[in-house]
Amino acid sequence: MNRAEFRIAVDAMGGDFAPAAPVEGAVWAARDFGQPVILVGRQKVVEAELKALQGVPSSLIEIHDAPEVVEMDEPAAAAFKKKKGASIRVAFDLVKQGKAQGVVSAGNSGAIMAAAALVLGRTKGVDRPAIAGILPTLEGPTVLIDVGANVNCKPHNLFQFGMMGDIYARSILQLKDPAVALLSVGEESIKGNDLVKRVHELLRNADINFVGNVEGRDIFTGKTQVIICDGFVGNVCLKLAEGIGQAFGRMVKKEVRKGILSSMGFLFARGAFNRIGSRMDYAEHGGAPLLGVNGACVVCHGASSSKAVKNAVRVASELIRNRVNEHLTRGLQLFAEKHPEGTAERSR
Repeated sequence: MNRAEFRIAVDAMGGDFAPAAPVEGAVWAARDFGQPVILVGRQKVVEAELKALQGVPSSLIEIHDAPEVVEMDEPAAAAFKKKKGASIRVAFDLVKQGKAQGVVSAGNSGAIMAAAALVLGRTKGVDRPAIAGILPTLEGPTVLIDVGANVNCKPHNLFQFGMMGDIYARSILQLKDPAVALLSVGEESIKGNDLVKRVHELLRNADINFVGNVEGRDIFTGKTQVIICDGFVGNVCLKLAEGIGQAFGRMVKKEVRKGILSSMGFLFARGAFNRIGSRMDYAEHGGAPLLGVNGACVVCHGASSSKAVKNAVRVASELIRNRVNEHLTRGLQLFAEKHPEGTAERSR
């Protein structure tokens, strides 16, 4: 399936810099990738943003009116029920109706997850969808799952996260036998809280390349390609990584200004610093896929720029073209048949 055969619905009203950033990012994606998009939001507002831009590929861009907006600080469940005309709800309705095949949003993450699960439904074999963050490491990308969808989990939830992470690494990262690990406070199986210990027992007997526990310091070494944790821990790790990357950049600039030798050294190493900065920049990765729902969904950082939205559209396109949901459905069915102990009924 090529990009011209499907459309990505972009939530034009979601995010700290909406509608400017989502609209411009969608235009860039259409122009640079040839990806048809549907801008979902208040029609007059979206039209005004488009008029302010140059080089808009009109044939690749549609507008679908959505009169309401779920604000970033609104309770997700209440807003989802009350605002049926909200841009994020309408975007998922378009996927449900077959008018779009994926959704990209930088809006209220709780509303995104609620809309995805309730409108599209969960993938068979998944009790809770999870967000798969892609982190740069010394040896290539690593999938960290979950990074924010589920702050309170049971053992079978993390078991399913591991299965989804394994399948995602195989289908998108093209890894034949990804090493899967469980994030804990120690490498030994006896380390960790009760949740981690019980998940370790489930994963130890699973039909995946489970290599045991890893600690926080191991995340960026690249020794494993999938790391499992609950959404609370995962989100802290993700935000910590973002903060370290930003602080490192500011530290370098501060040191460079201290003297002529530092400035000269920076000039020689500028290319390397730029490449490292690009790998650490979340805008380059666009967003994180929400795995475990019946459709492609990419959750963006609330402060996403136009560049981040553009790349999030690319990620959504890859999910669709690589038929990730089909791989997940088949893979989870096989795991469920081989490992009934990882289902909700057996591990409560």
